Amino acid sequence: MLNHITSSKLPMPWGVFDLHVFVDDQTNKEHLLIAFGDISTPEPVLVRVHSECLTGDALFSQRCDCGPQLRKALERIAEAGRGVVMYLRQEGRGIGLVNKIRAYQLQDQGADTVQANEQLGFEADMRRYDICKPMLDHFGIKDLRVMTNNPRKTKALEELGYNVVERVPHQIVSNPFNSGYLQTKAEKLGHLLASDATTE
Repeated sequence: MLNHITSSKLPMPWGVFDLHVFVDDQTNKEHLLIAFGDISTPEPVLVRVHSECLTGDALFSQRCDCGPQLRKALERIAEAGRGVVMYLRQEGRGIGLVNKIRAYQLQDQGADTVQANEQLGFEADMRRYDICKPMLDHFGIKDLRVMTNNPRKTKALEELGYNVVERVPHQIVSNPFNSGYLQTKAEKLGHLLASDATTE
């Protein structure tokens, strides 16, 4: 169970957000809900469910699209005037940082992102989205506009009892280092990416 622990203001390039910290009482892992504007009103809330990616979010890796997706989500929420990013601490699609770097090494040798996880003995995607429920329920949020290319996220949120009124495509421009990664996400993980994802 996640418990709300504390909150503060967090100035960002796009505006001043409200940072809310939740802690899982079983794993002691911290998760964040980053809010902008008044999210207590009944209109559907623009939401991004973002799993931690240290290499992409903080180290500007071009191997994935995580960092640009996070920044784009925060910018879009500020432009909309209200919304939330749920920042979930489940690095490497749930396999952890060390194993993620091991997967990178396998990718350097020719494996794709799914094959690398599987060669390490993991499923392709081990993320949990039930973490979102106590965070959304804490603020009484029920109706969502979800920024994602991953239909598994919208399905998971619907199965948790939320009304996903819209899936908002959240595609970023690719680069020479992540075009294969994006292609694998589309072909093997079912992500809904435009056909020109690797040519924009």
